[in-house]
Amino acid sequence: MKIDFLSEPELEFGNGGRHIDIRFGMMHHKPLDYGLSSAPKDIKLGIVGSSETVEGLQAWLERCKQGIEAKRSNQPYLFPDFPGYGETDTLPTDISSDSRRNATISNRELEKLVQQEDRNTLVRETVNLLIQELKYIDEKTGPDVLVCALPANLLEKMELQDEGEGNSSKPSKQAKRTEVDLDFHDLFKAKAMSLRKPTQIIWPDTFNLGKISQERKSRKKTRTLQDEATRAWNFYTALYYKTLGTPWRLIRDPRELTTCYIGISFYKSLDRSTLQTSTAQIFNERGEGVILRGGQADITKDDRQPYLHAADAADLLSNALSLYRREHRTLPARVVLHKTSRYLPEEFDGFQDALDKHGIDTAEFISFDDRSGTRLFRYGKYPPLRGTLLSLDDHTCILYTRGSIDFFSTYPGMYIPRPLKFRCESTEETPRALAQEILALTKMNWNNTQFDRGEPITIRAARQVGRILKYVDKNDIVESHYRFYM
Repeated sequence: MKIDFLSEPELEFGNGGRHIDIRFGMMHHKPLDYGLSSAPKDIKLGIVGSSETVEGLQAWLERCKQGIEAKRSNQPYLFPDFPGYGETDTLPTDISSDSRRNATISNRELEKLVQQEDRNTLVRETVNLLIQELKYIDEKTGPDVLVCALPANLLEKMELQDEGEGNSSKPSKQAKRTEVDLDFHDLFKAKAMSLRKPTQIIWPDTFNLGKISQERKSRKKTRTLQDEATRAWNFYTALYYKTLGTPWRLIRDPRELTTCYIGISFYKSLDRSTLQTSTAQIFNERGEGVILRGGQADITKDDRQPYLHAADAADLLSNALSLYRREHRTLPARVVLHKTSRYLPEEFDGFQDALDKHGIDTAEFISFDDRSGTRLFRYGKYPPLRGTLLSLDDHTCILYTRGSIDFFSTYPGMYIPRPLKFRCESTEETPRALAQEILALTKMNWNNTQFDRGEPITIRAARQVGRILKYVDKNDIVESHYRFYM
């Protein structure tokens, strides 16, 4: 075994500025596309919710616009101020709300929903009501992003499982679900694609200054809430990306090959009868994500690993490369495939056929393993540093994508970090170079501005897309941009 350490990758922001931290990079240098005509200048929100939540969100947006002080802490780099937005000396893009772009759900309608005993029926009825209200808002006023600000008692009744969409941390664990239980977040995202506008779900805790409802206190189902400045950072950045802005990008040496990153994951259909493939394609270092829905997958008999048949693998990669060419008017010189299971020989054959068809000579095939129990221990009270790389053999590595961070002077997590295990199945680059690339791709999550994410965006996005696609019917609209899934 060999232990190495990878330096924290820098990101590029506006005016060519660089920084390892997303928030400081945007504060000091502005978003990457600052000054370009394509950058969003004013993000117009259309909000649906109760009278209380709509009013509360609008008040919080006005508070964010003026800037929010950092929480008191001994780690000022972990908890920076939110500088505000809409002025030359703050974040440049304004966020505006207007009562004419809002829809208020009456207390009577909300009460009827909350009284619904069957949870799946409640989820469906809530989604249908939201789609109806948001469609009316969009047709009437044409906002840039449609925001759902539902009251806490309704969200809790549906047992919403989300990641706060960049606004706060995960809800507490739910009661054990049956196989056909519906997830509100994923069903809503799937059906909202018919609106052809990006959407944002925001918990009332996010804009209620951390106040917790009496119902939640009595049920002891409180979440660990991020500090207010961090919530503002995450909300602003998610909206910026959803309106086709580019907040930051990976740094690429112009001497390096142009690369297309592709994540491949699998998901079961809603009735759990078939296994399907979801793909998130990251065009280049700018992180312009495109979604593909692959064909049906199978499972190996011996170790129950999902895989694609050769023809399906060839079609999947060929379609991804065709999309890349349509976007860039040229093909990449290098393809990096990240997959959530091991590659079988017939998958290799299919992927290689697609590469040969498009004349691409350089490809990296990397698989990830969620079941790894390997850990490293470090003297003292803190876990290993983010960027610690353990080589188990010539092909298999353990990478700490979460861990202690010198820039923060602490470990920012709550639990013992779980490293990422990956295997270089067939590669041109060294495992160390590929690990450095994976570490950089963990910083391409536009839902969270704290840069120590656990998975590369390729894998994270493919899994997130799969959870939503299982709710998409054959005749439903399927959006191709990642902003509709986050």
